Amino acid sequence: MTTLLPNLRSAEPLYPTGDGEPVAETFDHLYALLIVLEVLRQFLAGRQATVLGNQYLYYAQGFPRLRTAPDVMVILDVAPGGRDNYKIWEEGQVPAVIFEMTSEGTRQQDEGFKRTLYEQLGVQEYWQFDPKGEWIAEQLRGYRLRGEIYEPITDSQSQPLQLRLAVEGRLIAFYRLDTGEKLLIPEELAAALEQQTIARQQAEEQAEQERQRSERLAARLRELGEDPDTV
Repeated sequence: MTTLLPNLRSAEPLYPTGDGEPVAETFDHLYALLIVLEVLRQFLAGRQATVLGNQYLYYAQGFPRLRTAPDVMVILDVAPGGRDNYKIWEEGQVPAVIFEMTSEGTRQQDEGFKRTLYEQLGVQEYWQFDPKGEWIAEQLRGYRLRGEIYEPITDSQSQPLQLRLAVEGRLIAFYRLDTGEKLLIPEELAAALEQQTIARQQAEEQAEQERQRSERLAARLRELGEDPDTV
């Protein structure tokens, strides 16, 4: 007899995409998360990499409860584009860099379970950003994997990303190591584009004024019986 019931022994379990919990504790944490996500997404555009925010990271096939949800994770050497969740065994790559927007309320989790988990998974760098300075006085703290152990990052640099990190207000700022150029946040990018548009318009207006002046001069020379092309 043919049965329509699934084989429960071999069926892959479901891997949820969300838990219904808030994305971040406060606006400052949410804004910092979104800025890091967008700035790094733009920086890595066109490369074999993806940047995911507040999405489940599954690290043990067949065990959907073994998961965490990093605030921002950067995975290199994978197909670009978004995912509803990230399964290490399917993609074949562990996140290279993870950012957590931390607070006094999440301190124990961020410094305990998550730090140990990321270390054991082989995440190359783990950054904690405390936008309100609730427990990290300098607001930003990083760990880099040395062998199998995390050591504090003392040079403020992300080696996998080739970026220097700095605190600017309640945000992380990113600077390219090769050029020193800052990666602009959306508001800064919009302002820069506006300035470029204004400068281009001014240049076009100046060029038009010069053209009109040249035409008036040529007309005057012709009135005087001169050939402006030979003057």
